[in-house]
Amino acid sequence: MNDEIREGPPQDLTGEQLLGMYRRMRLIRAFENTAQRHFEAGEIAGFLHLSQGQEAVPVGTCTALRRDDYITSTHRGHGDVIAKGCDVKYMFAELYGRTSGYCKGKGGSMHIADFSQGIIGANGIVSGGLPISTGVGLSIKMRGTDQVAVCFFGEGATAEGGFHEALNLASLWQIPVIFVCQNNLYALSHPWDKTAYQCELEHRAATYHMPADCVDGMDAVAVYRAVRKAVDHARAGGGPSFVEAKTYRFLGHYVGDPALYMPAEERQAWHKRDAILKLGRQLRAWGYLTEEKDAQMATDVEAELAAAIEFAKSSPIPAPEEALDDLCVHFDYLGHPLQGEKRS
Repeated sequence: MNDEIREGPPQDLTGEQLLGMYRRMRLIRAFENTAQRHFEAGEIAGFLHLSQGQEAVPVGTCTALRRDDYITSTHRGHGDVIAKGCDVKYMFAELYGRTSGYCKGKGGSMHIADFSQGIIGANGIVSGGLPISTGVGLSIKMRGTDQVAVCFFGEGATAEGGFHEALNLASLWQIPVIFVCQNNLYALSHPWDKTAYQCELEHRAATYHMPADCVDGMDAVAVYRAVRKAVDHARAGGGPSFVEAKTYRFLGHYVGDPALYMPAEERQAWHKRDAILKLGRQLRAWGYLTEEKDAQMATDVEAELAAAIEFAKSSPIPAPEEALDDLCVHFDYLGHPLQGEKRS
């Protein structure tokens, strides 16, 4: 019997939860594929940084969270925010620059946010979400709730000052933040195994006196368990944790990147470890999924995305006079808007 199904279904996740994880992973993959097609057709402006191959990390992570928990994300953040609960129709509206998008068409692919779901925002600045998540964690501690904040970032961000500052303060203040590193082996085109600062990231994070773990980022259940352990630790007042999930992006850094730096045999090896195919095999072996249900799920996902594209295309484009609306509000130290500032 295949090693991935020998142990039987996990006891810490229900069949409904596992099927939900599988569908969410399929939705993320299909969203990215659809976004790529429409971008290449010239319908979407700007840059797209896609995450095909990495779906198990955000889905496994967000399955361990509550709706009122927080996340921050990166320039490659579509999967992260979908996993937390973003509706793909408002996401496509944002990519198309329409007023019905999450940020009214002004944020685009790299800056999707929805505060109502605890999505503080994706961020086009490498390591930009790390200090933000630390601030969110401090807010949680000051308010005395049992929420947690999860910060998604890539391995390239660990070379940035923001990474070290965030982990240092999170440890010093003992705030409820889980740092989830999506190590997809490439910082833009630079391979991880050729970096000058090469070391095991869990060892680096452990120097900040926080629990640190490294998991298979192509296994959604393994990611869930590692993050759930960190979440429980944070909710109990134990402070921050670090989780490195070793994963892979199947495409280049952005749409249009030929990715000649990614060896063909390396790509083939990682494609064979596709997390979606793995979870699908497990669900069928455990009796939770049939071929018919799988096919129906694929049909439903495609219909959802087709409706999202139609919604985006039919939504209005922002008026020129609205260009500066909602961009900035300054507050005083009590949290009151300063006089003369426009509020959204």
